[in-house]
This record gives sequence, structure tokens and C-alpha cells, in this order.
Amino acid sequence: MTVSLEVAEGVGTLRLDRPPMNALDIATQDRLKELAEEATRREDVRAVVVYGGEKVFAAGADIKEMQEMDHTAMVLRARALQDSFTAVARIPKPVVAAVTGYALGGGCELALCADFRIAGENAKLGQPEILLGLIPGAGGTQRLARLVGPSKAKDLIFTGRMVKAEEAREIGLVDRVVPADEVYTQAHAWAARLAQGPALALRAAKESIDTGLETDLDTGLAIERNWFAGLFATEDRERGMRSFVAEGPGKAKFL
Repeated sequence: MTVSLEVAEGVGTLRLDRPPMNALDIATQDRLKELAEEATRREDVRAVVVYGGEKVFAAGADIKEMQEMDHTAMVLRARALQDSFTAVARIPKPVVAAVTGYALGGGCELALCADFRIAGENAKLGQPEILLGLIPGAGGTQRLARLVGPSKAKDLIFTGRMVKAEEAREIGLVDRVVPADEVYTQAHAWAARLAQGPALALRAAKESIDTGLETDLDTGLAIERNWFAGLFATEDRERGMRSFVAEGPGKAKFL
């Protein structure tokens, strides 16, 4: 399989495995969507790590496969391409991308679908589609601009240049830079800590932020208000408040 889902300690690792560069061909895209939806459904998966291995995250689309596609073929495929990435972005649980080596084109777009990005010192990220006479097609023009702002996104997309890990951190494309051999360990630790938290509250926080960013402030506040009030019906809220009153903050156990 080109993508696998392995679960340990409440953390599901979506592992890309298509040597040598984890090129995201159609079969890999479809498998990614299938497993992202499985991670969404499974109650034993409480947080997710997206990982490409020790050497490379994903170097982009399979250009040889794409070269054979004409306009009609891509019209028929473009929605499925986006849907495979959106399935990762819509996992209603904390998701961290563990980025080593190249994360280019579709690889960068996949990292953008995570809530948090930990990059190795050897990471290089970018959207080089313009060098092929194209633009990003799996969410790059939208998610990148929302993450780093339109000016920085245009710089990367217009030029197709790669940025190294430190510059990526400086512009907000990644959140943390660590030694390359610690990327997965630190990403898993981040996810495992959140996997111990209140699942419904984490889901509510993620949806409130992500959905609110797509709308006006008043609508965003209404989304937040509804989730906030709804959480008062949950066992996790009862457990969290009971623990706070009895033991002080940060002592509640939610599993």
C-alpha cells in the first residue's frame, strides 16, 4: 500500500510509502482519502500524524502520470484530487504533519492540511507548479494564503521557489524546526499529548476555528457560541470541571 494507517497510544499515523519520493499519484491520493476518512471514524484514533518517512515527506504529484492527462481528464479528476486532501483537513481531531526532506507541490499542500507542522532541519517546502505552467490544484492557492498571508503565498507560488526549514518557520509555513531524526518523535509526542484530551472539546475548537475563518465575525461567534453551549451536555465537561474544583487546573483525565 502507498499509504498506511497505524494506531498506537491513541495516535493514528498516516504514513506515505511510495519510494523513492512519495510522489502522489492517483492511487495514492485515493488511498489517502480512504484512510483519512477511516481515521475520522475510528474512536481509537484521537489524534493524527501525517508522515512521509525519514528522508522525504512528499515531492509532489506524479508528473509522468499527469503529463498523460488532457484537459478533459483533469476536469474529471480535479475534484477528486482536492477531495483527497480535504479529507485530511477535515479530520475532526488534532493533526500534525511531520515533515522531513522535500514537501513540494502536493506534498506542501498535504502539510497545509494539518493543524500543526513540525519540520526537520533538512526540510524544503514549496509550490513549484508555476514552473510546469500550472498553479497548485490541491488547495495550495487557498490554504497557503490563509496560513501565511496573500503576499508571502504569492511570492512562493509566482516564483515556484523552495524555502528551507528556517525560512518556512519565519513566514509561518511551519511551526517548529527540529533535528531531522527527531521529527516523527516530536510530532508523535505532540499528538499523543492531545490524544489524552477531551475529544469533543478538541473537535469543537478545531471546527470553530476552521469554519470561523471562512466566514464573517458574527457568524464565527455564533458557531463558537453553539459549540460552547453544546459542550455543557458532555461527560468530558462534567469531568473537567469536577476535577478543577476538587484538584485544581490541569488534573482531569478524559479517557
